Amino acid sequence: MRYVIIGCGNVGMELARRWTAAGHRVTGTTTTPGRVGELREVCSDVAVLRGSDRAAVQRVVEEADAVVLTVSPRLTRSFDAAQRVAEYADTLTASARTAVETHPRVVFTSSVSVYGAGTGAVVDEDTPVTGDPDASPRNFAAAEAAVLATAGGAVVRIPDVYGHPRDMDYPARVKLAHEMLGGSVPFSAEALLYRIDYRDAAAALGFVVGEGLTGIYNAVPDAVAPRTNAEVFGEICAAGGWPPLTFRGEIRTPAVPVSSARLRAAGFAFAH
Repeated sequence: MRYVIIGCGNVGMELARRWTAAGHRVTGTTTTPGRVGELREVCSDVAVLRGSDRAAVQRVVEEADAVVLTVSPRLTRSFDAAQRVAEYADTLTASARTAVETHPRVVFTSSVSVYGAGTGAVVDEDTPVTGDPDASPRNFAAAEAAVLATAGGAVVRIPDVYGHPRDMDYPARVKLAHEMLGGSVPFSAEALLYRIDYRDAAAALGFVVGEGLTGIYNAVPDAVAPRTNAEVFGEICAAGGWPPLTFRGEIRTPAVPVSSARLRAAGFAFAH
C-alpha cells in the first residue's frame, strides 16, 4: 500500500515508522527543509510543503491509497487568540479542504476541543460540536466538516499528545507559560486533562485506515476520568515554586468524561 502523511510531527513520524516497518510505501511531508533527513529515516519519500498548497499536495497524493492529515498549528502561535486566527485557518481548515479536493480517502487528526466543555454526563461522537468562536475549535470543526463531506472521510479526535522523548513535559510547559506568557494560558481550569501517548495516537490512525473506517471516532484513553487542569497544573506550580496559572478559558475541552467506546467496539485497544 502507498500512504501519504501530511504533517510529520511526533504522531505522523510514529505512524510512518509503523507503516514502513510493515512494508508499505510512505510519503511524509514537513514545512521545514531542515527536517528532511529526519523524515527520511522513517519515510520512503519526503516532500517539503504546506498542507494548504494544492498543487504541491496534488503531486504527492497521486496513486496513494490514503492520505492522513496530522497537521498541527505552531505552538508559538497558539497561545494568543488573535494569532490563532490565521494560523489555525491555514494549518487546519485549508489543509483539510486541499486534501479532500485532491484525494477521495482522507483521515483527519482532530481535537476534543470541538466538543467545547461538553454536554450531558458523557461526551461521545454524537455530542454536538461547540459553537465557540475561538479559532481552535472553529477550525478543527471546519476541517472535520470538509473531510466528512466525502464518502471516504474519517476523523479521529484526540486529546493532548504526550510521551515522545522530545516533547516538552508539563513542568517545562508551566515554566514557559510563566516566563513568556506571564502565567496566563488559553485553556479552561475545569477541563479534564485527558492525554494520549503519541504511539497510541499513531496506532489509532493506522487502525482507522487499515480497517477502512469512515466517520468520527474519539481516540481518548477513557478507562479512568483524569483530574482537572486546575488540579494538575496547580500541583506543578506549587512544586516548582511558581504562582498558580491564570486560565483564560478561550479554548475549552470537555469537563465531563469522554467515551471512546465506538473505537474500542471496532476492535482498537489503547496500549499506553
